[in-house]
Amino acid sequence: RFFDYWLKGIDEGYSDEAPIRVFVMGEDVWRDEQEWPLARAVNTDYYLSSGGKANSINGDGTLTTNAPGDERSDIFLYDPNQPVPTIGGQLCCYPSNLPPGAFDQRPVEARSDVLMYVTPPLETDVEVTGPISLTLWAATSAPDTDFTGKLVDIYPDGYSRNLTDGIIRARFKDGTDQARPITPNEPTEYTLNLWPTSNLFKAGHCIGLEVSSSNFPRFDRNLNTGHDLGQDAEMRPAVQTIFHDSEHPSKVTLPIVPR
Repeated sequence: RFFDYWLKGIDEGYSDEAPIRVFVMGEDVWRDEQEWPLARAVNTDYYLSSGGKANSINGDGTLTTNAPGDERSDIFLYDPNQPVPTIGGQLCCYPSNLPPGAFDQRPVEARSDVLMYVTPPLETDVEVTGPISLTLWAATSAPDTDFTGKLVDIYPDGYSRNLTDGIIRARFKDGTDQARPITPNEPTEYTLNLWPTSNLFKAGHCIGLEVSSSNFPRFDRNLNTGHDLGQDAEMRPAVQTIFHDSEHPSKVTLPIVPR
C-alpha cells in the first residue's frame, strides 16, 4: 500500500492513516501517533545516586528524581580482556550465535564491572516513549575508553528485560570528525544517545539503568590505549569513576507520557 500510494498514486485509505505507528512494550499494543517525538511526553531527569557501591544488582545504586547532594562516586575496573558480554538487543547479524531481542540481563548485572541504578518499585504504571539520553560525569585512568548505558525493565521477580542501549568513545565525545584527546582522571561530561524506545513500566516494576564500559560484541571493545583504531595489539585495564554529586549530576532523561 505504501508503494501503491507513492509510486502509482493509488490511495486506498493510506493517506488518512496516522504518520506514526508505535508498539508499546509492556502493554504490548500498537498505537497511532501524529508526531515524533510525542509532543505530550515530558522529559524527566532520573539522577544516579548511591553510597559509592553501585557495583552489580546487589549494590546500593538508585535512580531518583531528586537532584543529588554530596555523594560518593562509584568505581569499577574495565578490563578489555574480559568485556561485558552482549545479551540480546538491537542486533542485525548471526542470530544463531548472537540472537537479538529481549533477554534476561541478570547474568550481566551480577558483574562487579556493571553499575546498577534502580528506582524503587513503581506505585503506578509509567510509560516511557521517545528518545533516551544518558548524561554521565565520568573519569578514566586511561588515555581513551568507552562508557555504555542500558535501560532495563525489572520485574517483581527480578527478571530484567533490556529495552535500549548506547555507547560513547571518550575521544569522540564531541563528534566523530576528529579524535580529541581526553585528560586521564579528570571528571568529564559525556552524553550518550540510548536511542528511542516505547515501554510501559507496570506498577510494581522498577526502572533500571546499567552503566559500564563494554557491551561486546555488539560494540567493539576499547582497548584503553588511545592508539589509532585497528592498529593495536595491546590491552590495558582502566579504572573508571562515575560521579553523581551536585557538581556532577549524572542522569538519565526519560520521556514520560502522561496517562
